[in-house]
Amino acid sequence: MEDKAATPVPAEKGGDLQTEASDQNVITAEEVQVKGDQKQADIEALTRDMFTKLTDYVRGDLASTAEDYKLLEQMNKVTTKKYTDMKQMAIDLENGMKELNEKYSSLQQYLDQIDQIEENTANLEQAALRLDAYSKRLEAKFKQLEKR
Repeated sequence: MEDKAATPVPAEKGGDLQTEASDQNVITAEEVQVKGDQKQADIEALTRDMFTKLTDYVRGDLASTAEDYKLLEQMNKVTTKKYTDMKQMAIDLENGMKELNEKYSSLQQYLDQIDQIEENTANLEQAALRLDAYSKRLEAKFKQLEKR
C-alpha cells in the first residue's frame, strides 16, 4: 500500500488539512476485496500451474523408471535364454563325453593288445639286434680262422 504524504490544501478551497489527508489514505472495503480477490486468483493460478508441472515431472520420472524396468526385463530374458543355451550345450557335451568314454571302453581290449604287440615288437627288435651283433662277431671269427 502506498502512503501519500498530506499536502496542505488552502482553506479557501474548502478543506481542512486533516480531513484531506485522511481522505487520500482511505481505502474502501470494496477496493480491499478486489485486491484480495485478485491476489487469491493469482495464488490459485500459480498453484494450479505448480501442480500441473509437478504432475508432469512425476509422470516423466515414473515413465523413466518404467522404461528402466522394461530394459531390465529384456536383459533378464536375454540372459535367461543365453543360460538356457549354455545349459543345453553342457548337456550335449556331457552326452558326447559319455559316448566317447563308452567307445574308449569298448576299444580298450584292442588298445591293450596293440600295446602288447608293440612291447613284443620292441623285444623282438632287441633280439634281432643282439643276433645281428652275434652274427657279425661269428663272421669276424670265421674270417680270422680262415686266414690261418
